[in-house]
Amino acid sequence: MLGEEEVVVLKVNPVDLHGVIYRDVTVTFPDRSVGQARLGPEGVPSDLRPGDVVLATKVVNLIVSLRRP
Repeated sequence: MLGEEEVVVLKVNPVDLHGVIYRDVTVTFPDRSVGQARLGPEGVPSDLRPGDVVLATKVVNLIVSLRRP
């Protein structure tokens, strides 16, 4: 239900929603599956770039945050 997994960032796109910058993030998992999430500023490193290796926190198979290892 709750866990962390190392992922590689494929895409990061900023999205402005009512003055708050969210990021649409696409990542790939070790099994080569792809995941997507829209994360607020508290849930993603501000300097996140494609190619970065980060830890994805997942709840019920949904990515809820990314952080540096």
